[in-house]
Amino acid sequence: MAEPLVAMLIVSSILGLTVWVFWPAKGLLSKWKHLRRGVNRTLMEDALKHLYDCEYSSLSCTVNSVSGSLGTSSDHASEIIKKLESMALVSSQKNGVLQLTPSGRAYALRIIRTHRLWERYLADETGLPEMDWHIQAENIEHRMTPAQADALAARMGNPQVDPHGDPIPSSSLEIYKLPGVSLTVLGPGDVAEIVHIEDEPNAIYVQLVAERLHVGQQLRIIAVEKDRIHFEASGEECILAPLLAAQITVRRIEREEEVQDSFRTLDSLAVGEEAMVLGISKACRGLQRRRLMDLGIVPGSSVMAELNGASGDPRAYRIRGALLALRRNQSRQIFIKSKTENLGDHDRNN
Repeated sequence: MAEPLVAMLIVSSILGLTVWVFWPAKGLLSKWKHLRRGVNRTLMEDALKHLYDCEYSSLSCTVNSVSGSLGTSSDHASEIIKKLESMALVSSQKNGVLQLTPSGRAYALRIIRTHRLWERYLADETGLPEMDWHIQAENIEHRMTPAQADALAARMGNPQVDPHGDPIPSSSLEIYKLPGVSLTVLGPGDVAEIVHIEDEPNAIYVQLVAERLHVGQQLRIIAVEKDRIHFEASGEECILAPLLAAQITVRRIEREEEVQDSFRTLDSLAVGEEAMVLGISKACRGLQRRRLMDLGIVPGSSVMAELNGASGDPRAYRIRGALLALRRNQSRQIFIKSKTENLGDHDRNN
């Protein structure tokens, strides 16, 4: 009696396992195939972005460069390229160089538009740390439709650049060439404004973020040596190796009236000293920026340092009749000037 029961249980288990694996749409095999298609689509779109980056930078793109960019084998990269060729998105030249077709270029620009719009959104509308913007945008770019990207752009006022200074393709997929020169070409005494900071590779970007450098910041070159570039940015001295400096694109400032001649920040205010707010650094974004403005920290407001905390951080400031506690990393992002100066053109509020 026990043997037929065991046999029935075995047969039922086999049938159940078969259904679990092969059930249409919901079975394990179907889900695995769906996941594989999703991964392949992501890799194909990443390959198109790589081809566009090469084209934008006037570099040759090959199967090997695609393989390196995607972190996959050369054979797998070749399969991806063959698939893109069958879709008329990529063409291969006799010398092995890969090129985007017009359709492939449009496809790549749609992905890039979504990525950069989402980075702009994360920077301006959320409190997400700067180092997480790119990772989050990499995830969303493969899921957001063009219509959703257009709606997001309209909500933000159709921004032209992402928080790193990269141009955002328009809804008609037009994109302009990034202006400026590398920081490495400047000489002692030159003054410039940062217009772009390259966020890849991540290891280099981490070091630039640690230096508190950001798009819109002015800098003045102090000295240039073979192994380092010494400059002032927002009143602080900074030293970068040429490898790091090459990741920064700047716009030369030729006219004297454009140069910021005062970089004093709120943290330098002595207890009992009063000053006027010039603005908030462009490095302060999103929820933190809005909070400071809601507290009355806007150009023209008077502010006085009233009390130090036990450790000196935070410090209490009197502004618009209210006493506010700000930590040093916050007060360092607020530009001020003595109330005896003229406001002039020093407004840094963006």
